[in-house]
Amino acid sequence: MNAIEACGVTRRYGTFTAVDEVSFEVPPGQLVALLGPNGAGKTTILEMLEGFLPPSGGTVRVLGTDPRRGGREFRSRVGLVLQSTSLAPELTVRDSLALFAQLYQTPYRVADALAMVDLASDALTKVGALSGGQRRRVDLALGMIGRPDVLFLDEPTTGLDPEARRRTWAVVEHLVTGGTTVVLTTHYIDEADYLAERIIVLAGGRIVADTTPTALRSMGGPSTIRYPLPTQLCAPDVPPDLAPYLDQRERAVIIRDSNLTHHLRALVAWADQANLDLKDLEVGAPSLEEAYLTAIGESLKPEIESQ
Repeated sequence: MNAIEACGVTRRYGTFTAVDEVSFEVPPGQLVALLGPNGAGKTTILEMLEGFLPPSGGTVRVLGTDPRRGGREFRSRVGLVLQSTSLAPELTVRDSLALFAQLYQTPYRVADALAMVDLASDALTKVGALSGGQRRRVDLALGMIGRPDVLFLDEPTTGLDPEARRRTWAVVEHLVTGGTTVVLTTHYIDEADYLAERIIVLAGGRIVADTTPTALRSMGGPSTIRYPLPTQLCAPDVPPDLAPYLDQRERAVIIRDSNLTHHLRALVAWADQANLDLKDLEVGAPSLEEAYLTAIGESLKPEIESQ
């Protein structure tokens, strides 16, 4: 049995369709990342899977159950990390986790949960005194305290510094290794690339790609040369044959072509003549971000300076 099933799911608000006949299945133990621009329908899909919203059409099942009708036993098997939560500010971190742990049959020990999210040293701190990043880690601890079979993570690392994000990733990896099914929404492409074995891309309330990170890259178009301009160079210094590929925003020569050989030859010749260092030169397949932008229909055309 699949851990999650969505079949022809639609959600309307009056005449506006936020989610338009979306279908997918998630087997047990898989981590799926939902990607898409703001308004693509990611959070709406999560809220229907979590049981907060009824579909306007179609069906959803989580652990074989309609999430809006699941009882206490069902709820004890599902963990949630919402975009924002409201916790009692006067409770300490440890007391907050202990309170939630009582709702589950086999929760993690509070001390273990605190250690997993790197909050052991803040156990006696009141929630109201925590920073935004610390509170986000409390949210994660509360979502996983009951050892859920399915965990929904709605932008769980927003507001975290890079080190805290990496620690959060390690917690999520630990849960997936233990068999937890995870559905993650995020705006961080590197987060999806690192964690997910499967990516579902949404645009306009519909699925435009459902594939692996590696396969998604192959949808991003031809191979790419990327050469960031050295700081001492100005745009006019770029030779005429490379000038059409100058991206003003990124201050880089970016060439996308199925055959890069002659472009690379011209770039190396220019670098040799101008005595430029090529240590930052990149040649390879499109990045996952480029493939994602292609999937949602965003232009990758460089901004070319008029001559």
